Amino acid sequence: MKGTLTIFALLSALSINTAAAAPPPKVSNDLKKLATGSSSIEVIIQFKDAAAHKAFDKLVKDFGLKIKKTHKSVSAATLSLPPELVAKLEDLDDITYVTPNRKVNRTIDTTTVTTAADIARSYGLDGAGVGVAILDSGIAPVGDLAGRIVYSESFVGGTTTDAYGHGTHVAGIIAGQGTDSTCGTCTRKLAGIAPKANLINFKVLDDNGSGTDAAIIQAIDRAIQLKQTYNIRVLNLSLGRPVQESYVSDPLCQAVESAWRAGIVVIVAAGNNGRDNSFGTKGYATINSPANDPYVITVGSMKSNGTVSRADDEIASYSSKGPSLIDHIAKPDLMAPGNRIVATMAPNAKLGINYSQNRVPKSYYRTDGDNSNSNSYLKLSGTSMAAPVVSAAATLLLQKTPALTPDQVKARLMRTATKSFPTSSTTVDETTGEVFVNNYDLFAVGAGYLDIWSALNSTDIIPVTASSASPTVVFNPDTETASLVMANNVVWGSNVVWGSNVVWGSNVVWGSNVVWGSNVVWGSSSTAASNVVWGSNVVWGSNAPVSQSAIVGEN
Repeated sequence: MKGTLTIFALLSALSINTAAAAPPPKVSNDLKKLATGSSSIEVIIQFKDAAAHKAFDKLVKDFGLKIKKTHKSVSAATLSLPPELVAKLEDLDDITYVTPNRKVNRTIDTTTVTTAADIARSYGLDGAGVGVAILDSGIAPVGDLAGRIVYSESFVGGTTTDAYGHGTHVAGIIAGQGTDSTCGTCTRKLAGIAPKANLINFKVLDDNGSGTDAAIIQAIDRAIQLKQTYNIRVLNLSLGRPVQESYVSDPLCQAVESAWRAGIVVIVAAGNNGRDNSFGTKGYATINSPANDPYVITVGSMKSNGTVSRADDEIASYSSKGPSLIDHIAKPDLMAPGNRIVATMAPNAKLGINYSQNRVPKSYYRTDGDNSNSNSYLKLSGTSMAAPVVSAAATLLLQKTPALTPDQVKARLMRTATKSFPTSSTTVDETTGEVFVNNYDLFAVGAGYLDIWSALNSTDIIPVTASSASPTVVFNPDTETASLVMANNVVWGSNVVWGSNVVWGSNVVWGSNVVWGSNVVWGSSSTAASNVVWGSNVVWGSNAPVSQSAIVGEN
C-alpha cells in the first residue's frame, strides 16, 4: 500500500492538469493494451525538455522508484510502473509520450521487425494451433523446429528429412523457435514469425531440389484430406516452374484452387527471374506456375538492406514480375522481405555444404568470441524466402480470427500493405557489375509491402462470398495502354486495395505513373517483347521441372 501511495504522490508532484482541453494522446495504443494486465510494465517516458527530465529523475529518486536507463539522445527515461497508473500518464504536463519498452529482436535477422510481426508477438499471436503445410524438400527435425512438425510424408520416395536444405530454411522462417540462438552470450534470437504454428512436412522436392507436378498435386490432395485433423489453414509453396498454358488448364493451378476452395490459404513464391531479359521483357512476364493462378497469394521479394526500417528497403532485382503469360493476370500480389534471410539450416544438407559462405558465423548472434560457422543457421535469398513470411502472416491472422476465409485473408493482407515506394532503384551485380534498374509498378510490387500488424488490426468487413482473385490485364495495342478487368463480386474496387492514390479501373495509375512505370518493355519500343507478353505462344520451354527457387546471391 505504501508503494502505491508514493507513486500517486509522485504523479501529483508532476502537476496533473485536469482542467485543460483534451490534448493529443500521450500513451501509445500498444501500451494501453498492455495495461490491462496485472504485471508491472517497463515503459519509456519522454519529456518536454531536459529540465523536466532532471526534475523527474529527482522525484523518482525521492519516491524510491528505479530508473533503469536515461537517454541522452532524447529527453526520456526507462522505468517500471504498475499497469493501473498508465492511464494517469495522459494527465502529466511534463510528459510528451509514453511507450512500452518494446523488444526489438533480430528474429530471422531483420524480417520480424520490418514486417511488424514483433508487435504481434508481444500480444500473444504466435501461430499456436494453426497448421501450415510446407510443400518443399522436406524438413529436418533440428532443435529450432523441435515439437513443431506434427506430420511428415514424402511424395518423392525415401525419408521425409531434408537433404537439400531448402524446406528446413522455409520452415524456420515460419515457425523456428530460436532454440539454438538462445544462450547466455546470445544477442539475437533467430526465431520465426509464428514460432508455435504446427508444421505439416510434405516432401515434394528431391535431394537436388527438383520435383514434379504429380508429387505436388498428391501433397495438395493430402493437405485437403488432413485439413481437419491438423487444422491445416495455410499451404506454402516456395517452388514453381514456367507457365505452359492457361491457369484454367494447368494442373498445378487447378490443384491449388482446390485447396483454396477447401478453406486453405495458398501462398506461392513469384519466382526469381526478374533479371531475365532473354525475350526483351526486362524480367516482366516471368511469374512462375502456380504463382500465376489468380486465387493464390503470389509473393515477390524485397531487400531490407540489413536494417529494421522500411525507409531504405528496395525490391530485389531478381524478383519475378507480371503480368502472367497467356492469361495476363496482375501479379505479384504482395511483397515481403526475402533477401539475406537467416533461418534454420538442415545438417549436412547440400545448400549448407555447397554454399558454405552462406552459413552464418556464430558471432552473428553470440558474443563469446567464436567466429566459426554455425551448424544451425543459413542465409538464403529469393522469393522462396519471401513466401513463408507471408505464410506466417496468414497464420497469425487465422490464429486471431479463425473464421476468415482464404479470400478474406488475401484481401486484408493486400489492403493493409504499405504502399510507399520510390519511383525506381538501381542494383549493381557484385560479380558481373551489370546494372539493373527496378521500377516500382503494379507488375513489380503488386499491392505493396507486407505489414503484419496493420493486417491484424484491420476490421474490414469482407463478405464471405466475395472473391479476391487477382484481376486480368487487357492490353490495347493501338493506344499501348492497359486496364484491369474485374469479375463480379470481387474486392478490388476503387479505393479498396490501393487506397486513394490508385484506382483499379479503366485508367489504372500508380500515383503519377502509369501502372507499369516509365520504362515499359511492351509496345512500340519493343515489338518482340510485346509479342512475348501479349501474344498467344508460350516461350519458356516445355519440360522444365518444378524446382526450389532459392538463390544464394544477395542482390
